[in-house]
Amino acid sequence: MQYFINLASKFIMMKKILLPVLFITLFVNAQIPAGYYNGTAGLAGYALKTKLHDIISEKNVNWHYGDLPSFYNQTDLDTYYDHGIANTTFLLDLYSENPLGTDAYEYISSQIVSGSSAEGLGYNREHIMPQSTFYSNYPMYSDLFFVIPTDARINQLRSNYPYGISNSTIHYTFTNTSKIGNNGTSGMTYTGRVYEPINEFKGDIARSLLYFAVRYESKLRTFKYDTTTNPVTDRNQLDGTEERAFDLPYIQMLKQWNILDPVSQKEIDRNNAVYTIQKNRNPFIDHPEWINLIWSENPDATPPLAPISLVSNQQNAHFIHLSWNPTTDTDILGYRIYMNGSATPIATTKSTSIVIDHLSPSTSYSFTVRAFDKGYLESSDSNSITVSTTAADTNSKDLMIVKYIEGSGNNKAIEIVNKTGHEINLNNYRLNIQFYDSVYDNYYLGNSFELEGKIDNNQSFVILNPKATLSCYTNSDAKFLTASDPMIFSGTQYVELAYNSTTIDAVGLKFNQNTNADISLYRKSTITQPSAIFSSTEWDSYAANYCQNLGSLSVYENIFSETEEFKIYPNPANDFIFVKGNTQNIERAQIIDLSGKIIYTEKKPFIKKKNISIQNLNTGNYLLELDGKTYPFIKR
Repeated sequence: MQYFINLASKFIMMKKILLPVLFITLFVNAQIPAGYYNGTAGLAGYALKTKLHDIISEKNVNWHYGDLPSFYNQTDLDTYYDHGIANTTFLLDLYSENPLGTDAYEYISSQIVSGSSAEGLGYNREHIMPQSTFYSNYPMYSDLFFVIPTDARINQLRSNYPYGISNSTIHYTFTNTSKIGNNGTSGMTYTGRVYEPINEFKGDIARSLLYFAVRYESKLRTFKYDTTTNPVTDRNQLDGTEERAFDLPYIQMLKQWNILDPVSQKEIDRNNAVYTIQKNRNPFIDHPEWINLIWSENPDATPPLAPISLVSNQQNAHFIHLSWNPTTDTDILGYRIYMNGSATPIATTKSTSIVIDHLSPSTSYSFTVRAFDKGYLESSDSNSITVSTTAADTNSKDLMIVKYIEGSGNNKAIEIVNKTGHEINLNNYRLNIQFYDSVYDNYYLGNSFELEGKIDNNQSFVILNPKATLSCYTNSDAKFLTASDPMIFSGTQYVELAYNSTTIDAVGLKFNQNTNADISLYRKSTITQPSAIFSSTEWDSYAANYCQNLGSLSVYENIFSETEEFKIYPNPANDFIFVKGNTQNIERAQIIDLSGKIIYTEKKPFIKKKNISIQNLNTGNYLLELDGKTYPFIKR
């Protein structure tokens, strides 16, 4: 079906006036929630960028890629140019909008297509930063700040070419005069094709790309970036750094676009709308002056001095702890750690200490450290040390899945615990899921969800589907909220926690129609290590939607595993539950449902017996409370 709307007559709106940046800033500030940017006062350069990353990355809501078309009705309706009315249903397309005249075509949110042979046949969800950069993984894959509705044909022809200024060699000119041509952007060595948006939207594009550089700062090293010097193929302008993010000539172009096309009312409204949906903001719409303030570093041409006194403070079976004395240079960005003589660093840190993990027991490793500065010049090596891991320890070798909630509808949650003996950087971890295609009788991987941030030792965190309506856990409780592919499992899929491409822990079996539907799985307290191969014997099963003590592993399960005062059996049970342990001093037993309602109370219940009758209970999940300590059980 052709989704083409030919408009005979429409409103014509004058191009927005280029207001002074100061006025724009004050106007935009009025839209910012109170306290949102606390901690940024007085900061500049990459320190400001990192602080903004911390702010806009905290507690986001990550939706599914399939949710975006309906969200576009909140974020991208054209009430600014052709219609200027609040009740329009047409989307504003940056690639085809004609600000000074009649658009050749328009779309509503349902007019989405996969591909197109001409303009005007439907729209795509366009990733301003090409999705190949981050391997189509979540949360990047569905981030509304840089995934926008655009004409399918233009999006298709844009491919993953960078934005830029076209030279005189033009390959395509589109209906609103945006174009694809050979690169003529000042200072760039890349001579291949670029997509040049019209002047009206160059600032919008720049602020979206720079948002990406801030929001995903801690992941930029893991994304795809070109390291070749081929002027034709080196099209990805990410430079592999977390701080600067882009090649310098590309940054200069984005800074110019930010000034020449100031923040518009459309961007302000969209920023507020996305904030309502995702719970984060584009700081460069709120404060466009921060772009110049961040990308204003003037590094010197002198490499920094080498760090000194590298030592190992702690050695365990799977990790070691390194520390060193900083250099005396004042422009240091961080330190790179090299292992066993490799020319590629295995880790980078802004601190003067680091844990190197995923090591093998009883193995020797050699390390050196180099400092790097704001010009990305690197020092010579520190002293070299050789460290041996121990044969064994009492820690878990890696993160471990301890709860898997498979409930009705979107009631999906996974809890992961860190028992490794050290803080873990989550940026190399992801959840993967495997689906089954019954038509072609094959298995395929969904789009992964990448974790972020850090988790302390002896702490756990929950990944929750934001559409969940669990009775005992809410969105505000979870560390990660995502409706990505791994969090729409139905119990028949295989779900795994992976470190880079290595499976760490799993629920279900690969290439198998699993039988975990409509149950919640809790890891037995006796299991202390993750396993790449799922075994049902490591888990206790509960009814669907059961989520008691979700997110409180370090408090509840540690106490139980250390004291093991009582054990409830059988569980699930039909008529009686028995309590194993020293029960004669129990003063009171209560049975409580998951809403907190007390169903049954008995004083001194085990004077003459070892069981409690549950014959009158309805089928479901309950808690047995013994003198204030609770033990979950299921009535069949």
